[in-house]
Order: sequence, then structure tokens, then C-alpha cells
Amino acid sequence: MIIIDGIMVQDEIIHTSFVCDLSKCHGACCIEGDAGAPLLPEEIQIIEDVLERVTPYMTEKGIATIKETGVFEMDHTGLLVTPLIDDGDCAYINYDHETAVCAFELAFQAGKTNFQKPQSCHLYPIRVGKLSTGDFLVYHKWNICRPALKKGKTQRIPMYVFLKKPLIRLYGEEWYNKLLAYAKENAL
Repeated sequence: MIIIDGIMVQDEIIHTSFVCDLSKCHGACCIEGDAGAPLLPEEIQIIEDVLERVTPYMTEKGIATIKETGVFEMDHTGLLVTPLIDDGDCAYINYDHETAVCAFELAFQAGKTNFQKPQSCHLYPIRVGKLSTGDFLVYHKWNICRPALKKGKTQRIPMYVFLKKPLIRLYGEEWYNKLLAYAKENAL
């Protein structure tokens, strides 16, 4: 574990190679699991504000789920999460052939919104935990991401490099550069 500006970073985030391989996993992290993706409290209002511009990119079932449950749910631990369609797919997905794609991301790419997607989705497989001393970043290991581990190893891209944009989005470029410097200094 390393600490950069009060943020603890699990060593595996530095040492593990990782590049999402949608051609192999088909976006399984958006359609499997026992709860939706974690949401930050401040993301609820953002989602409510952009929802009208995002719904054209959602499935009919996803739209119906949001109308029924609202833009978020609480999981069994009390965390805010994205709603699920029939306890399966994230309500905010669509499909490109067999691959799940994020409706927020589609709306963002089309220039309809500045909100790319929830931070927890953007950062995956990194999860952010909270301590009294600050955030801690951990690698959430899930067998559905095995193709990403293989692709990352083949391309020789560490997880923290693959997730550069979401890490900068969360902590800023100065913080990311310190993480990068640490990795380089330690020959990682």
C-alpha cells in the first residue's frame, strides 16, 4: 500500500496489467453482480439533470425501471447504487450487438451531456473506499475481467495507466503525476 497526498493506493493497482477487452467480456461488469454500480451522493442530482438527454440511449426496460425506482437505489449495505433491471442489467445500459454499453457514455460521446458516466464505472476495476484519514483505492478482482488482465499483460499496460483519465477526473493531474512518478521511481 502506498500513500499519495493522503490517498492510499493498493499495490496491485500499480503492479497489475489491465486493459478492458469488450470483445471478450461484452461489458459483463454492467450486467452481472448483486447490486448496481456505486454512486456518489453528488451524482444523483447530476443524473437527474441529464436523464432526459440520456434516455434516448437507454433500453425500454431501463427507462421503465428508472420510472419505477427512481435514478438510484440503496443496496443491502445502504450504499447508493444504479438501479438494476429485474436484478440483472444496469438500468443505464444499451446494447451494441451482444455488448453492453453505457447510456451515459453514449450521450457523452454524442455531445448531449458533459457527464461521462458515474465515477465508479469509469474507474472500474478500481473501487474507492473511505477512511477517516481519506480515500483508499483497491483493485476489485472479478473473474469476468480475466480477458482484461490478459490484454493488459500482452500490451504491457498497468492498471493505473489504463485508468489515467478517471484517476485524473477524481484526484487531478498533479495527484496522478505523483502516482506516475512513484511507479517510475520504483521501476514498475
